[in-house]
Amino acid sequence: MSAGGSGVLAPGWGRAFFGLTLAAITLLLIFPVAWMVLTALRPASGVFYVHRGAEFTLGNFAEALAKPEMQASFVNSGIIATLATVFSLAVTITSGYMLSRFRGTTSSVWFGLIYLFRCIPYITWVIPLYLLTQWMGILDTYLGLLLPHISIHICFFSWIMKGFFDGISPEMEYAAYIDGCSHWGAFLRVALPLAVPGIVALFILSWLYTWNEFLFALILTGSRTPMLTVRMAQFVNETGIEWHLMSATAVMAIGPALIVTLFAQEYVVKGLRL
Repeated sequence: MSAGGSGVLAPGWGRAFFGLTLAAITLLLIFPVAWMVLTALRPASGVFYVHRGAEFTLGNFAEALAKPEMQASFVNSGIIATLATVFSLAVTITSGYMLSRFRGTTSSVWFGLIYLFRCIPYITWVIPLYLLTQWMGILDTYLGLLLPHISIHICFFSWIMKGFFDGISPEMEYAAYIDGCSHWGAFLRVALPLAVPGIVALFILSWLYTWNEFLFALILTGSRTPMLTVRMAQFVNETGIEWHLMSATAVMAIGPALIVTLFAQEYVVKGLRL
């Protein structure tokens, strides 16, 4: 307690408590990832017997990648994540700008539709989407998986993009109007360049969401377009769980997401501050 007996912790004790709490949270977050990496480097016979020695191998990564369906799943997940992000951002950026700058019937109706669809848990879309894609003949294709992801991204990220544009003062756009720019010209020459950090941050979030998504990949794909998250789950079979191969695949799956995030870290921080 403090010298005055008020019962308040001294500043030194407060900092120590904060440091211990931060260390505990950090350990809690790092431990699963560290254990996964350790399991990926252990031979199959040593996964459950870490105490027996420091035997490590890279063979798990080679064995996992040697499977043709695993190679295809990495390619498919990368293509779907990239295409879904690019196409959804093409709509989301203009959608967010419209919601931020324009007031009228069209903007209100669009906002209402986005709000309505965001209130519906997307898990309830799975069966109708399965029947629809089957009827359209696009089940287990890129298009059949892209459309649901794009629709979810547009509904959710339009709100976020609206917040980015709300944080940009419209005064420079008004100056562009005086200089003869149209609404479209002011958007392309003034608002869009200022929103680049937010757009990059949104690109990362959208890409990571699609890369890690499991439910649509499980229901709407099959043998023709295997997805990474579904293939990882198939290491659980009738003989047990192949922890060493599942962990090796998970470590490899973290790689692309980590690289993309690290290269765009500066833009992500700036974008989240807008």
